[in-house]
Amino acid sequence: MSTTLPAQDKPRTFFGHPGMLANLFTVEMWERFSFYGMQVLMLYYLYYAVADGGLGLDKAGATGVIGAYGAVVYLMAILGGIFGDRILGPERALFYSAIGIMAGHLALAFVPGVPGVVAGLLLVAIGSGGLKSNASVLVGSLYSKEDPKRDAGFTIFYIGVNIGALLGPALTGWGWGWLGFHFGFGIAALGMAAGLIQYALTRKHLPESVHEVALPFTAHQRRIFIGILAAFAALVVAMVVLGIMTPNNLKNWVMGAIALGAVGLFTQLLTAKNVTGDERSRVWAFIPLWIANAVFWGLYQQQFTVMAVYSDERLNWNILGFQFPPTMMNSINPTFIIILGVGFAAMWTKLGEKQPFTTTKFSIALVVIGFAFWIFLAQAGVQSVNVMWIVLILFVCTLAELTISPVGTSLTTKLAPEAYKVNMMALYWTSVAMGTVLSGWLAQFYSFETEVPYFSWMGVTAIVTGIMLFLCRKPVQKLMRGVK
Repeated sequence: MSTTLPAQDKPRTFFGHPGMLANLFTVEMWERFSFYGMQVLMLYYLYYAVADGGLGLDKAGATGVIGAYGAVVYLMAILGGIFGDRILGPERALFYSAIGIMAGHLALAFVPGVPGVVAGLLLVAIGSGGLKSNASVLVGSLYSKEDPKRDAGFTIFYIGVNIGALLGPALTGWGWGWLGFHFGFGIAALGMAAGLIQYALTRKHLPESVHEVALPFTAHQRRIFIGILAAFAALVVAMVVLGIMTPNNLKNWVMGAIALGAVGLFTQLLTAKNVTGDERSRVWAFIPLWIANAVFWGLYQQQFTVMAVYSDERLNWNILGFQFPPTMMNSINPTFIIILGVGFAAMWTKLGEKQPFTTTKFSIALVVIGFAFWIFLAQAGVQSVNVMWIVLILFVCTLAELTISPVGTSLTTKLAPEAYKVNMMALYWTSVAMGTVLSGWLAQFYSFETEVPYFSWMGVTAIVTGIMLFLCRKPVQKLMRGVK
């Protein structure tokens, strides 16, 4: 008797993966379209002269704000983790976060000046943080921890991220050149609207587990949580009003907040009574990887700070008689991700149990991105740099990114204690947040005159960190208790 299922009874798949991966792939694609389309435009909006439609901030202040903003997005992953684990469940937390992102983009598109920037960035930061914490959990729910397709699935999901990241800067930059900054922000809002509608129509097909709250707050705990949020918001408002927190020192405050948030999450996961001994050991293993990840993103996220200024001031964007906007630089890396991502996914699947341990992958990524920054030295002192140099640099950065980023999120879901899956993912995003705020903080040391020492030290820092992690790989892997 044949055991072949009728066509209508076969589960729908997406490149051999669970069919719901396609839905999450598309949602994340549109969210990243809006996020990166807005972020790359925002830096120029902040430091371009008022006569050119900008706000006229100095470059150091503008890059600091962008670094701090990008970090706050990841810092808000802590809040998203709490909502996903304790209040709403991962699925509803993601849905409401997407609504917040949509509202933020509308504020940027329609509210002029500083009020629009403050309201828009705050809403997008809170929403994106919540979405980031919960989206990866939803992807992880489609696989068992032992499924060898897991890393490949996260890599395919990551391709969706980068399709959005490719189209977003290109189209918002076009909108900026045609009708100004706010029209560019409006294009980002349209992309987010598409993602929100698509997710609303497909969310019911996710596994039942992601609709549940793993460890709900009691009524008393919920009141305490709301009180803490209200007190924190009041403190931030007071600091801004009193001039204690300003655009120029925002990055320092955010850096401190990230450090406190990460320490708090590590403490919770290492001391919680409902965390087993094996789970606690895996959290300890995550500490050196958290540090290495922060160093990596401190270099990589300079695409939105130092490299964005470099694109505006140093790159010759006149190509075959066409003048492209400097935002086009931010479409180069996503193009390489899309081209190379499937190959990396296939490679990890093909290697299976023979692929390198995650600590080794982290080490390789750090060394590779260090070399990418050394390539800048070849054009030090050149006033008008050929665009192909940044293409080469970002190609090398992409190789490093594909080695560490999807693998890092996949590892985090495998190391996570069962009761704190979303909080563990939030902890991962705090390491990205620390790197992101560092990318803005470091930008103050970059200038045409300091290029040689700046890019030299960036490369040295990454390569030395990678070598040190590689030398520690065996004890770190032992702490992972069987997780590769």
